[in-house]
Amino acid sequence: MNTPKVVTIGLGYIGLPTSALIANNNIAVHGVDINQKVVDTINEGKIHIVEPSLEEAVEKAVKAGFLKADTRPVMADTYLIVVPTPFKAKNEPDISFVQAATKSILPLLKEGDLYIIESTSPIGTTEKMMHYIYSERPELKDKLYVAYCPERVLPGNVMYELVHNDRVIGGVNEAATKKAVAFYSQFVKGELHESNARTAEMCKLTENSSRDVQIAFANELSLICAKADINVWELIKLANKHPRVNILQPGCGVGGHCIAVDPYFIVADYPMESKIIASAREINNYKSFWCAEQVKTAKLEFQIKEGRKASVAIMGLAFKPNIDDLRESPAKYIAQRVMQDAHDEEYYIVEPNILDHHVFKISNYKEAAEKADIIVFLVAHNEFKSLNIAVEKIVLDFCGVTNK
Repeated sequence: MNTPKVVTIGLGYIGLPTSALIANNNIAVHGVDINQKVVDTINEGKIHIVEPSLEEAVEKAVKAGFLKADTRPVMADTYLIVVPTPFKAKNEPDISFVQAATKSILPLLKEGDLYIIESTSPIGTTEKMMHYIYSERPELKDKLYVAYCPERVLPGNVMYELVHNDRVIGGVNEAATKKAVAFYSQFVKGELHESNARTAEMCKLTENSSRDVQIAFANELSLICAKADINVWELIKLANKHPRVNILQPGCGVGGHCIAVDPYFIVADYPMESKIIASAREINNYKSFWCAEQVKTAKLEFQIKEGRKASVAIMGLAFKPNIDDLRESPAKYIAQRVMQDAHDEEYYIVEPNILDHHVFKISNYKEAAEKADIIVFLVAHNEFKSLNIAVEKIVLDFCGVTNK
């Protein structure tokens, strides 16, 4: 193993691809994760998540000696914090993982080091971590380069977008910004936009809040159309013929580690000023509840009509098509809610991107579509689009799979 130049704390959906990318630019990376199984998997040149081109990148970097995983950090020149930032009760952001990651490298920091947070964070987090570092290591005050640079990648295309997407980089001062820009310029081909830490933090939250608001509009339309007996997919297609209209597609809610979470970081700190953002969150959360209620209603109507209980296929658990990521997934929530009041009816839970799950027994998608009386499409996975559904089946399509 080459002498580490970079330490990444967190080897998840962003941390591992980022580590592999840096390492494949012949920069020695020491990746850290608290999960020993994840560490062992990576050190074998394998991966624990589904992401196109990632396994090849990890295997190449490990074999070349530029990527090593461990449960503990080591001394380096640059430290990337790429850990989760979930929310606590009342949807308040939780930066305890960021602080724990920072605490783990405190004894290793030295003058001239570059410290960067990539984790999505509330406004002011980078400055807060800087003050925390200096309170514990006062001899380093004003001798570190501290910056924030959020990721903005699409699951399923991460390896390409890490290289080609523009990045917003904000330091706590101009020197830190310049230092961070120089670091990312080694492996990012997209434009690097200089700013300050607070603006960069807000930029990430703004991007995902904007998406959440736009999806909420589409989901609200779908609720209206369901009552008005209008095909929402046709409506949106026609409305988008207007040269200045671009309505997104509705779904069963909003999930993932970004769009379903980041708006709360703004709402928690600025509740009086973020009315639209807060309402969008409410609409998208309600859409998931509404979908679950539609499934329950369909089951009841089937039993009344047929005199027996319906078998149900839940098609998809991931938060978006063609990935294995179940974080904050509305589809998973719907499956759990529908099965809470199950009474001996048979369920087929389908997620083609995972082999097994600790709660759900995973079924084959073709078998589920063939055997179930009610087919519930929650995620528009590619596999589902090729299914030939028998005419006698009851189909609840909340994601446009059958809208051809």
